[in-house]
Amino acid sequence: MILVAGSANLDFVVRAHHIPAPGETVLGREFQTFPGGKGANQAVACARAGGATTHMLLGLGQDPFAGPLEQSLQAAGVQMHVVRMPHLPTGTAFICVSDDAENAITVAPGANGGLRPEHLPTLAGFSHLLLQLETPINTVTAYARAARAQGVSVVLNAAPARDLPSELLSLVDVLIVNEGELAVVAGHDGTLAQCLERISVPTVVVTLGHRGSVARHADGMLEQGAFSITPVDTTGAGDTFCGSLVAQLSQGQTLQQALRFASAASALACTRAGAQSSIPAFADVQALLSATHI
Repeated sequence: MILVAGSANLDFVVRAHHIPAPGETVLGREFQTFPGGKGANQAVACARAGGATTHMLLGLGQDPFAGPLEQSLQAAGVQMHVVRMPHLPTGTAFICVSDDAENAITVAPGANGGLRPEHLPTLAGFSHLLLQLETPINTVTAYARAARAQGVSVVLNAAPARDLPSELLSLVDVLIVNEGELAVVAGHDGTLAQCLERISVPTVVVTLGHRGSVARHADGMLEQGAFSITPVDTTGAGDTFCGSLVAQLSQGQTLQQALRFASAASALACTRAGAQSSIPAFADVQALLSATHI
């Protein structure tokens, strides 16, 4: 059983020919809202794509934006532990998606910033705690500390990228980052291997986009290729990877098996629009795995 503690945002998404450069105005096209936020996306991925029993701790305002987030989590089968914050708005994100499926995202944290150490529910029965960095860093550290004390595996997706306290890193069992985040956490802009050498976390997983993913753990390095797809929208693909990976680890799969499953799930997420709306069902991931041998 997995507890995800993190952010939930309502995403305001505009499609455009390209992502605007600083000072540039771009004429957009379609506009939609989608449930999002790294924490909520990863919780949906754990439950829907990964097939794991999943709970989520989240902060929400008392406003109309909270409703779609709760409905999406409930539809995915996620058990919610909601901290209601009438004095803060529900988190929002403003996303531009380009025709080549890239995106640029600005987040207004709102109630996500109100999560405090005392909001953590009991960890009895949980095997993994999955964290991100869209909530206060002192709260993330406190949650990791509590999980370590109770024998719960701590998984941190270090996104958005930022310098991390040494105490937090010392409490993490599995760190999941992309290449840019890896360089920030390592405090080094060298090669992948050089950055990995500077991080003492037992298992580090690095996503490489269309080049797949790699993991460094006690037995050495693992590699996983990417599944070939035609991308529509990459929003939420990284979150789908994180949630799916942890779901498989919580169900006793090896790290190599979990990497392959997460790569397939995140590839499918790139073929659909939105964040949580793009996360595939477990059966769809299994079908892709059966049809593809990488």
